[in-house]
Amino acid sequence: QVQLVESGGGLVQAGGSLRLSCAASGRTFGSYAMGWFRQAPGKEREFVALISSGGSSTFYADSVKGRFTISRDNAKNTVYLQMNILKPEDTAVYYCAARTRGGVYYYYTSNYGYWGQGTQVTVSS
Repeated sequence: QVQLVESGGGLVQAGGSLRLSCAASGRTFGSYAMGWFRQAPGKEREFVALISSGGSSTFYADSVKGRFTISRDNAKNTVYLQMNILKPEDTAVYYCAARTRGGVYYYYTSNYGYWGQGTQVTVSS
């Protein structure tokens, strides 16, 4: 069992930056690949970024590539999402999730078994 708690969301102007954190409980955190997803009002939850369990591999949605960076500190049981050059279309609730199913479809929400409660990110124009 893994419990996840996100923090770091807020209101920022377009072009600004935020860093989200996701703190995990449990001694098995280091065995999970971790992902960030987001959900805007009226839209489906979408994949943002993924980091492998050891941190050596990362994957990004095309919409955030070059602007967002995912990282993790297994000693602190925490995964981060550094978001730069934020745009109004980045406005959403951001969720971290622990991947519990393998396979190539890392962007499917169904491959993640543990989710945080989400943190709101609002980017003003």
